[in-house]
Amino acid sequence: MNSLNSILVEGNLTRDPEIKKTPKGTSVCSFSVASNRFYRQDEETKKEVSFFNVETWAGLADVCMEHLNKGRGVRVVGRLKQDRWVDADGGNHDKIKIIAEHVEFKPVFSKPPGESSDESVENAGKGEESLLKAV
Repeated sequence: MNSLNSILVEGNLTRDPEIKKTPKGTSVCSFSVASNRFYRQDEETKKEVSFFNVETWAGLADVCMEHLNKGRGVRVVGRLKQDRWVDADGGNHDKIKIIAEHVEFKPVFSKPPGESSDESVENAGKGEESLLKAV
């Protein structure tokens, strides 16, 4: 029986996505997401940033590569995967990444030139797009 392994992360891409192909031609898109957490401590607002590596496969990878870029907001639902390996010197290593099963692209907002940042902004995107890939 499978154990529960599910994660939801919302944040912004820290770099442009990268795409590779497996030997059988399946697309694999990788990107990194920064997620902010704000909390109060001693009457002061603190910020904690966590960084997550995300991998998408097949059709979802192609769509992510087409629509994502550095700074774009996303909501990722998926599972955690741990890769383990031993290097040439015998050292053990591991890396945890998110294998995305669902990616939502957050709206892109832009402000007209000359307006200050405290004024309302115009939605320049196509709205929230939701993509689902069954694993």
